[in-house]
Amino acid sequence: MRLRDGRAWLAAAAVAAAAAGGVALYTSKIAGASPTKTHFLPPRRHTATATTTTPTSPWVILGSIPRVPPGGGAGGADMSLELTAPPRVSRLTISDRVFPARITPQSFPFVLAADRSGLLLLSAILATPWRRVDIDRPGFQGFCWEDTDPRYYVLNATTGAAFRLPDPDPQETIQHQALVGVLPCPGSDGRGFMVAELLPLIGSDTAQLLCYSSDVGEWVDKHVRYPLPARPLAPICTLAHHGRLSWVDYSWGIITADPFADAPVLRFVPLPRPCVLECGEAWGVLDEFRYVGVSAGKLRFVDTYRRGGGAPSKVTVWTLNDHDATEWTLEHEATFADIWADDSYKATGLPKKPPVLALIHPHNPAVVYFFLEGHLFAVDVPARKVVECDRYHLVAPPRDYGISNRFVRAWELPPSVSSDPGNWSSDISSSEPTESPPSRPKPGDYDLVGNTRQTFIG
Repeated sequence: MRLRDGRAWLAAAAVAAAAAGGVALYTSKIAGASPTKTHFLPPRRHTATATTTTPTSPWVILGSIPRVPPGGGAGGADMSLELTAPPRVSRLTISDRVFPARITPQSFPFVLAADRSGLLLLSAILATPWRRVDIDRPGFQGFCWEDTDPRYYVLNATTGAAFRLPDPDPQETIQHQALVGVLPCPGSDGRGFMVAELLPLIGSDTAQLLCYSSDVGEWVDKHVRYPLPARPLAPICTLAHHGRLSWVDYSWGIITADPFADAPVLRFVPLPRPCVLECGEAWGVLDEFRYVGVSAGKLRFVDTYRRGGGAPSKVTVWTLNDHDATEWTLEHEATFADIWADDSYKATGLPKKPPVLALIHPHNPAVVYFFLEGHLFAVDVPARKVVECDRYHLVAPPRDYGISNRFVRAWELPPSVSSDPGNWSSDISSSEPTESPPSRPKPGDYDLVGNTRQTFIG
C-alpha cells in the first residue's frame, strides 16, 4: 500500500501563526552582523569566538511557520522577510493571497524547504467542511472523505512572488509533506525549479517519483526501483544537495536521487550503524535529538539521542565525505557535562539541562545549535565552548508542544537577498511565545502528515 498518514502535522502549531503586523518587502534596519559574532541579551554577555572565518554567503535561521497578517500581506508582494543574524530567528511573512483562510490547528502555512537559490517550498493546508470525493481511476474505483484543501507553493525570495503548484492529478494531491522537496533547475538562476515527491509502495520493490518542472508545466510520474525492505519510512524532511534530493528518516537513513534524470535511481545511505533504530523507536520525537543537514558542502548527521529513553549525555557529528559514500565518519563529539563546565556556558546563565537539537552551522561543521528555555545557543563541539547565545522569537510552536528542529530552517541566502543592506534587522522581537513547557503530547501527536482523508473502495 502507498505510504499515508492521517494525523495533523504540527496540529495546533498554526494557532500561534496568526501574528498581527505586516512588513514591507525586505524591511529592516541594519546590515547583518557576521555569523561568528556572539549574541547575548544583557546582562549575560561574553566574547567567545567561533572557529570559523566569515563565510562568503550569509545565512539565517528561518522560522518554519510564517506570519499571516490580517487584512493584507507583505507590503503588496506575496511574501516578505525580516532577516537577522544567527542565533536570532529570521521570519517570513506571506500574504492572504497565499493563505486566504482563518488559521486553525489543522489549517496553517509551513516552510518545508529553504534552498540557497532563494526558493522556498511552502505548504498551506486550508480547512474545509467534510466532503465526499469520488475516485475513478484505472484499476481503482471508490470514494473518500476529506476536510482539508492542501495547497503547495514555491516562493521566490528574489522577486517576492509565489507560484501555486497544480495538483498531480485532478483527484489527487501531494501525499506526504515530508517526502516533497524543491531544486533549482540548472542554469536558471533560481527562476526555474523542480519539485519532486517520493511515493514508496510499502512491501514493493518499486516506487513513484512525481516530478513537477516549471519548464514543462505539468507533473510527470517516474517509476523507480525501491531499494529498501518492507519497513515503513518515518520521514522528517527532504533536502537538496548537489543537484539531488535526499529524503531523510532520522531513525534509519537517507534515500537520494536525481529527479532531473529520465530514469532516476534511488540510493539508500543508512545512518551510522550504532545509530540505526528499530522501526517505531522514538517515533515522533527524534527531531528533538537528531538532525541531518548540509555543512561546508557535505551532508552531516548530528545525534544526541540516547537509547533506552535516557536524557542525552553527549553530542556527535558524523560526515559523509563524498557524494558516493555510504559510510559515515565520526568527526566531532563532546559530552554535555564538559560543555556545562566551561566558563562560556556559565556566562549564558542557562541551567545544566540537556538541550533540544536545533541545527548545524551550514559553513562550520564544528558548530551545532541548540534550543533551551527560550534561547538558541551555538556550541563549538570540539572546543566544548558556547560561541553564540540569544533569545529566539518564533511564530510557533504553541505552548502545548515542545520545541524541535522542524520549527527552523538553516538557509543560505542568495546574493540578491543577502547583498542588500536593507534586508537585515537587529531588533526582531514580538509577543509570541519564546519557549515551551517541558511537557509535550505523547509521541507522534504532531507527526508529519499527508492528506487527512478516509478512503473507501467501491
